[in-house]
Amino acid sequence: MDRLDGQTLPQTEPALIRREDYTPPDYRVDRIDLHVDIRDGGTIVTSRLVVTGNPDRAANAPLVLDGQDQELIYLKMDGEDVPPCRYVVQPECMVIEEVPDRAVLEIRTRIHPEKNTALEGLYKSGSMYCTQCEAEGFRRIAYFIDRPDNMALFTTTIEADKASCPVLLSNGNPVGEGELPEGRHWAKWEDPFRKPAYLFALVAGDLVPVKDSFVTASGRKVDLRIYVEKGNEDKCDHAMVSLKKSMRWDEEVFGLEYDLDIFMIVAVSDFNMGAMENKGLNVFNAKYVLAKPDTATDTDYQLIEGIIAHEYFHNWTGNRVTCRDWFQLSLKEGLTVFRDQEFSADMNARSVKRIQDVRGLRAAQFPEDAGPMAHPVRPDSYIEINNFYTATVYEKGAEVVRMYHTLLGAEGFRKGMDLYFQRHDGQAVTCEDFCVAMEDANGADLTQFRRWYEQAGTPQVTAQGRYDATAKTYTLTIDQTTPPTPGQPVKQPVLMPMAMGLVGSVSKSDLPLQLEGENAPQGTDRVLRVTEARQVFT
Repeated sequence: MDRLDGQTLPQTEPALIRREDYTPPDYRVDRIDLHVDIRDGGTIVTSRLVVTGNPDRAANAPLVLDGQDQELIYLKMDGEDVPPCRYVVQPECMVIEEVPDRAVLEIRTRIHPEKNTALEGLYKSGSMYCTQCEAEGFRRIAYFIDRPDNMALFTTTIEADKASCPVLLSNGNPVGEGELPEGRHWAKWEDPFRKPAYLFALVAGDLVPVKDSFVTASGRKVDLRIYVEKGNEDKCDHAMVSLKKSMRWDEEVFGLEYDLDIFMIVAVSDFNMGAMENKGLNVFNAKYVLAKPDTATDTDYQLIEGIIAHEYFHNWTGNRVTCRDWFQLSLKEGLTVFRDQEFSADMNARSVKRIQDVRGLRAAQFPEDAGPMAHPVRPDSYIEINNFYTATVYEKGAEVVRMYHTLLGAEGFRKGMDLYFQRHDGQAVTCEDFCVAMEDANGADLTQFRRWYEQAGTPQVTAQGRYDATAKTYTLTIDQTTPPTPGQPVKQPVLMPMAMGLVGSVSKSDLPLQLEGENAPQGTDRVLRVTEARQVFT
């Protein structure tokens, strides 16, 4: 790398990022104390980073901090100014040389939320300041190792004008607030759980809270807050009920209890995403929160219930256990879509919900799998990460998780989930780690099942049944094939669970099923493990 002594280098073409090239970061940020001073004409961000080196890093490896659209005011290391000869600022990062195994950096920058038209990082919408940091938005707020496998402890202090921004919110629990001169005030938030920077959130504006509370299974009281613009307070009842249902369901079905003292939702009318699961501070587009019987349809109510649940469920599947890299996106999104589908099925009519989900899959994901943009649930490369948020990663990813559930049964799936959290709470992991947890918890071999993560395309399955009245046997022949997709001309058979049952033509009752080689019938519903291009079951 050419050194320009603190100057800015010209921007280069975006690089192709490949999953096989993953390496751990040379340094990690263990803790960040963030101070955000919001002012008209420029917001001053001061961050104190506790940085430790990776023992396996190359000798003399520099510290690379991601950062975009920031004006550097100063850089200090262990209390001393860093001379310009030891760092260089590029359009997308800052590179610092001669960083010891442990160092405390203090970095002050100026950003302009009111000019942030990318709507990533901290931006101003109307009179409100809001953030969107997934996937790589935090680097527009402060210099940081902005990748999901860098999980840090965050403390955030916000300063702003009290008249225009009376509400100051961030992740975690509130630990302090106070008045400042010139009509300004401050609030401090501390998140006791490590998280990657994409889960950071900050909201400052003129909002009003709708309040409630929830008592967890262990007896802790959690304050619940839905912040809305004035005049919308009467439209939050359904969202609050949905939140409390989600919290109770996650305890009862998966044994997962909420972990902070407060859970907050902010409804923003012009939020650029649908919703975002920031730790303890979910930010929603208002249409997925606000509803009244005289203006909302039944579908609106169901959609709000499902999306509230989805973002809340991320607290464990995505936040407490997150992704090692963005190739593992379906680890959190596919799993959480499956969980919100199951929640909605339990809250409403299960069969109707399943039909709705399959219709959505056929309408959006099947064409994607059959087109020029077909990609596996766990893709192998990307240039622009924001193009990764696809029906394949989300909806097909949820169907892959559902197949675990079908193969292992509800009890076996819960055992796998329990082991997954036991092993990986507080870690950034992979789809492989999830698969291994399912295997180890159930003594199963899911080697072939892994092809679902590797292969693109929709398998085409035909089934032909034949009843032998003389032998009183039923033979089911199943064929599977997957058409070629771009970059994958040859496909291998996948492990596919297929549930089946037989109904007597006279009795109209479910018949007991005994597969060839078994000594006795084993129930009336069986899950067949289809593993070959053609497989015959008798």
